[in-house]
Amino acid sequence: MLALVTGATGYIGGRLVEELLAQGIAVRVLVRDPRRIAGRTWARAVQVAVADMADAPRLRQALSGVDVAYYLVHSMYDGAHYAERDRQLATSFVTAASAPEVAGRLRHVIYLGGLQPCARRVSTHLGSRAEVGQILRLHLPCTELRAGPIIGSGSASFEMVRYLTERLPVMIAPRWILNEIQPIAVRDILSYLVLAAARQPSGVVEVGGDRLTFRRMIEVFADVRGLKRLIYPVPILSPRLAGHWVGLVTPVPNAVAVPLLEGIIHPVVANTHAARTLFPEVEPISYRRAVELALGRIERGDVRTRWSGALSGAPTYHLSDWEGLNAEVRSLHVGAAPEQVSRTFSGLGGERGWLVFNWVWQLRGLIDRFVGGPGLRRGRRHPQELLPGESVDFWRVETVEPGHLLRLRAEMLLPGRAWLQWEAVPEDGGTRLVQTALFAPTGFWGSVYWYGLYPIHGFIFSGLVRAIARAAEKTATAHKDSLSISPGTTGLDADEHQHVEVKGE
Repeated sequence: MLALVTGATGYIGGRLVEELLAQGIAVRVLVRDPRRIAGRTWARAVQVAVADMADAPRLRQALSGVDVAYYLVHSMYDGAHYAERDRQLATSFVTAASAPEVAGRLRHVIYLGGLQPCARRVSTHLGSRAEVGQILRLHLPCTELRAGPIIGSGSASFEMVRYLTERLPVMIAPRWILNEIQPIAVRDILSYLVLAAARQPSGVVEVGGDRLTFRRMIEVFADVRGLKRLIYPVPILSPRLAGHWVGLVTPVPNAVAVPLLEGIIHPVVANTHAARTLFPEVEPISYRRAVELALGRIERGDVRTRWSGALSGAPTYHLSDWEGLNAEVRSLHVGAAPEQVSRTFSGLGGERGWLVFNWVWQLRGLIDRFVGGPGLRRGRRHPQELLPGESVDFWRVETVEPGHLLRLRAEMLLPGRAWLQWEAVPEDGGTRLVQTALFAPTGFWGSVYWYGLYPIHGFIFSGLVRAIARAAEKTATAHKDSLSISPGTTGLDADEHQHVEVKGE
């Protein structure tokens, strides 16, 4: 069997690839930029097809020879007209999959959609998910798995609950948080997705775990964490207003928080009869257990994918030539090995912060958040490990070469394009640390921004390169005579998988 996974760099797709490979299923991943999968544990074990979902001819080539295709893409990050783009991408996929050379082999399309409320009017987000499912089911042999909020380390729904609970001892919440919803653990979703590959197309299959209110989700999380929280429902907060509040308090941006909350203004529960019949192996774990497992992953620094790792469908940019760019280059000789220096600058951001003038970075993040940018609250997936394409605060990892190079691309709102790069070059028994800030201004105001902030940037960046050097030398001294190795975990022993038997487990 050959399975194509679209959305392979997203939260679910990145984990699904590992699960399919563990079951001996050959995998082809569809990506717009092959650099996005560099550094993944499975990167060398998969076939790679480079195409945009909107490009039907290239998509047809990617589908050639495929038995099962997973449709795991959505356009929520693409602005106000994401529903129209979702419709276009689904239509493009149907066109490619219906070509004779593809349709003769492709026997099953598996789509992960969203549970639908029993209401006349549904949110744009849930309506779009249902429309995509309908387009796929009308034209292709399809199973549409409909799920509610997915709870796992790094998921948007989990982080929204986590930050609201941990940061707000008292909450004034909209009355509709008393509606029933049906979250599901990420490990259970992965089980359904993997098992579906061996089943026949089954139409709509609703899946879910415990039925509980959003208020109860917060209360259970608080109980697991040993926290006391007071929640007062009121009838005056609209989903949009509540979403903007969530965007301020949590790392989840308004563009994601608002659709998520609009989806629970009516009860959203599953009829799981078909799921129990078709997938008797899966017994969804409780919401409490899902929270415990997700927190365990986070505490161990073992978060494999994160919601912020997904890119929008909008064009991105990358650094290909320095010519014509404004650049600030600073370098120091460091009495530490290149690997130790690289490990130091690769650990910047997130909970560790930026080593010097953290209050300035926080202020810049607050300003960026206020004007609609990501700010610093996205943090990072792992305290030390970085993969191309994932987020670090208001940066995106563009290039990473462990032991040598890290380049971050700015995603804060700027009048231009910006990068921050570090290199660790062996020199005289130590390392030459080279730090470069690059800026490509857009028009007059871009130049005003660069030169107006040049003195401040000079002060901060000079302090930063010195702080990296000091931290690396301190590490080199502390570990001069021994190398500390932290054992990792293998297999699917935490919040990811339970129901599919794996060889060697």
